[in-house]
Amino acid sequence: MRAVAEDREGRRRDALDVPRESRQRLKPRVPRLDGERFGRLSEAFARFMGTPQFLLYMTLFCVAWIAWNTLAPVTLQFDPKSLNYTLLTLILSLQASYAAPLILLAQNRQDDRDRVGLEQDRQRAERNLADTEYLAREVAALRLAVSEVATRDFVRSELRTLLEELELLAAEQRRADDDEGRLDQPVDRGRSTPKARAKARRRDAEPPAEGAPEHLAEQPTEHLAGSGETGSALQVDERVVREA
Repeated sequence: MRAVAEDREGRRRDALDVPRESRQRLKPRVPRLDGERFGRLSEAFARFMGTPQFLLYMTLFCVAWIAWNTLAPVTLQFDPKSLNYTLLTLILSLQASYAAPLILLAQNRQDDRDRVGLEQDRQRAERNLADTEYLAREVAALRLAVSEVATRDFVRSELRTLLEELELLAAEQRRADDDEGRLDQPVDRGRSTPKARAKARRRDAEPPAEGAPEHLAEQPTEHLAGSGETGSALQVDERVVREA
C-alpha cells in the first residue's frame, strides 16, 4: 500500500496540471539598482572626467603622491620609489578600469537620446512637409480663384467702354432731336428768295389804305406769306383794299 501511495505521489508530481513546489535559491539575491539613476550618475562622472578640472585635480594628486614618496623620510613613505610606486599604479589602473565602462554607459545613453531625437526630428519633418504641401495646394487654389476675379484694370476698361457707348448714344439722340426740330419748323416759301423778302419789307413799310378793314391792317404780312397760295390771296386782298 505504501508503494502504491508513493507511486501515485510521483505521478502527481510529474503531471503537468500540478504546480511545482517552490525551491530555495542557492545564489544570493542581488539588490536591484535603478537603471535610470545609475545612468545619470555614470553620465555625471563621465562628464566630469572630460572637464579641465578633472585633469588638473588628477595632475596635482599624482604630483603630490610622487613628491611625498620621493622627498619624504623613508619611515613616512607609504609607496616608496624603490617599488616603482606600485600603489599609485594600482589606483590609476582601478580608476581607468571603472572609467571605461562608465564612459561607455554614458555613450549608450547618449546614443539612445540621439535616436529618440532623430525619430522626433523625422516625425516633425514629415509634419512640416505635409503642412507645406497643404499650404502649397491652398495657395494654388487661391491663385486660380483670384485669376477668375475681375481686377481693377479690367473693371476700369469695362467702365470706360460703357462710358464711350453712352456718349455715342447721347450724341445720336441729340442729332435725332435736332433733325426732328428742323422737320417740325414751318418753311417760309414766300420769303425763300431775296426778291420776295424785299417785297415783303416794302409792303410792311407802306401805310394801310383808308377804309381798309382793321383786321387786315393789323395782320402782319409775315404770317400770310407762308406758301404760294397764301401769297396770291394776299395780292388779291391788297388789290381789293386799293380799289376801295
